[in-house]
Amino acid sequence: MDENKGRQKEDERGLENQGVVRAYRRYLKLERNFTENTLDAYMRDLQKLLDYLRGEQVAPDAVRLENLQHFAASLHDIGIGARSQCRILSGVRAFYRFLFLDRRMDNDPSELLESPQTGEHLPEVLSTEEVDRLESAIDLSKWEGHRNRAIIEVLFSCGLRVSELVNLKLSSLYLEEGFVRVEGKGRKERLVPISPKAIRELGFWFIDRRNMANIKDGEEDYVFLNRRGAHLTRTMILIMVKRLAAEAGIQKTVSPHTLRHSFATALLEGGADLRAIQAMLGHESIGTTEIYTHVDTHTLREEILQHHPRNIKQK
Repeated sequence: MDENKGRQKEDERGLENQGVVRAYRRYLKLERNFTENTLDAYMRDLQKLLDYLRGEQVAPDAVRLENLQHFAASLHDIGIGARSQCRILSGVRAFYRFLFLDRRMDNDPSELLESPQTGEHLPEVLSTEEVDRLESAIDLSKWEGHRNRAIIEVLFSCGLRVSELVNLKLSSLYLEEGFVRVEGKGRKERLVPISPKAIRELGFWFIDRRNMANIKDGEEDYVFLNRRGAHLTRTMILIMVKRLAAEAGIQKTVSPHTLRHSFATALLEGGADLRAIQAMLGHESIGTTEIYTHVDTHTLREEILQHHPRNIKQK
């Protein structure tokens, strides 16, 4: 009898938790304007916490800081890396901020929850010459040749995320004006300049694209399509970029993200303002842009020697 009552209470608590999770998901979607991919990632990370709390027999709205600290320690114990721990704990903080703001809790137990130190990690950077080598490795006699060249050039000249590239629409191209309209994280739109070279490569691809007779319904507005007439996936782009890097003999860890970082680095080293780079990358925080970009010590030294007033020779 007691066992049945215990099960009933557990079921009721489970239903109550489901209601909270649904409310939290609605909040992220409607208030934070998260995309489906971001929503799914947040929900997966939250589920890790809920599973842990269920094992500890602690209700989510009864959590204290020490419970969250033990959860954080458990992530380390099962071999989750520091960067992934940081992402999961960031989601935990977002969840408890929601509970507090929605008056489901009297305080925010995650306020003093610390994340592990990850150290500064800078992705690989490709020079313009290496990007040219990537493009030269493309066989233009193949059906997808001009398409792949346009992909590489758009990634490098516009600094798009791969998710932004695969969802790029024909209706978002303003090639005469030299801009593309991009929908970034949180469905926020921004205008990004596009280079004449990228426009030229797109023109070659559009010749091939117009000859496609099998474009699927609903896919007509996507810029980049596969042989079956459907828009590309992020995995397809990743495989293509890695294959080209190997064929070009580039001894670096290269991904579509590498081209985005190379775009930002080239702008910074060329003298672009950090705020302008932030706007083009679609970063909410300037701090993200500072981490994203990279200036080697030689370039930094040259900039100081050239521009600092103590180094400028008086006439």
